[in-house]
Amino acid sequence: MPQHSSQQDSSQQDASQQNASQQNQESQRKIIHVDCDCFYAAVETRENPKLKGVPMAVGGSPEKRGVISTCNYEARDYGVHSAMASAYARRLCPHLIILRPRFELYREVSLQLHTLFADYTDLIEPISLDEAFLDVTGSDCCRGSATLMAKEIRQRAKELTGITVSAGVAPNKFLAKIASDWHKPDGLKVITPDEIDGFVSVLPVKKLFGVGKTTAEKMARLGIETCTDLRTWDQLDLTKHFGSFGERLYQLSRGIDHRPVVSNHRRKSLSVEHTYDTDLPDEEAVLECLPELLKELSERYQSIRDEYAITKRFVKVKFADFSQTTMEELCALSDKEPFNLQAFSRLMRGAWEREEKPVRLLGMGVRLHDLKARDSVIQLNLFD
Repeated sequence: MPQHSSQQDSSQQDASQQNASQQNQESQRKIIHVDCDCFYAAVETRENPKLKGVPMAVGGSPEKRGVISTCNYEARDYGVHSAMASAYARRLCPHLIILRPRFELYREVSLQLHTLFADYTDLIEPISLDEAFLDVTGSDCCRGSATLMAKEIRQRAKELTGITVSAGVAPNKFLAKIASDWHKPDGLKVITPDEIDGFVSVLPVKKLFGVGKTTAEKMARLGIETCTDLRTWDQLDLTKHFGSFGERLYQLSRGIDHRPVVSNHRRKSLSVEHTYDTDLPDEEAVLECLPELLKELSERYQSIRDEYAITKRFVKVKFADFSQTTMEELCALSDKEPFNLQAFSRLMRGAWEREEKPVRLLGMGVRLHDLKARDSVIQLNLFD
């Protein structure tokens, strides 16, 4: 009997150590959740600035049992929200403008954003067209700071697409998603490992992923309003009341979420860009900036060189008046130096000469071929 007790204690100790080790690994993760602010409505407002400040939604017709897909914050002030019947939304806000969705346009903007995300990590898990998780644990961008990466992503997203995004930074997906909604719109919230316990303890249970209206009402009847209340319940009792979801509730109330960022995304390009505090006045000033950009691009490629081959070089120039142009060229398979300063200088010179105006942003990059793709075949150049 004592031997059995000893074995049980040892087993529990091993399990406890394993759990502690796993939680320690989790605390080292850096997850960013990026969420566009009222995405469809924001894109439509970008396309038609006259809609700015006007209650507006994207969805189906009120006359045909349509449903609201999303709406701007002006419409939300009237109580309009997504998944609401368009006819009811119009009753709440009689002057509400409802536009038919243009999914091709939204997909195009979403692709621009995901291309931007790929500059920071390969571990990207799209949730929908307007939100994604990024695992930047191993990224050396922005000196490895997830907070600085999130700030930069938000700034570049606005410059690139004309819409705002909110971001949450945390050690796991559950907390990162909650954080991205904390200061919407156009906000940023960071939850560090040391802040998890205090942040989660006061969190209303209705904020927990998977807790809908029915579950929240059941919890309220049991006297569970916050995660602090939830923590007073052991895992067995939670399982009795909430089934298999009880174990999940036990973990979430303690800020635990072991889910990895799952990505099927493979890079199509790699690029770097820099916005200058003072406009570059002429061609000479532009070319002087290239060695620094090229060095950063070459260093970033080294970590993926065994997985991708370079097929093209390209450059981007954004002028002071916000007009922009790009130029690219094929790289021969025999090209042993794809990061050739002379080649990029030739491209950049050609791009700048299209406008010959002061420049606010320069970018350069390479198009990639995935060597691990199932149908990995590279088109041979005729004279190689």
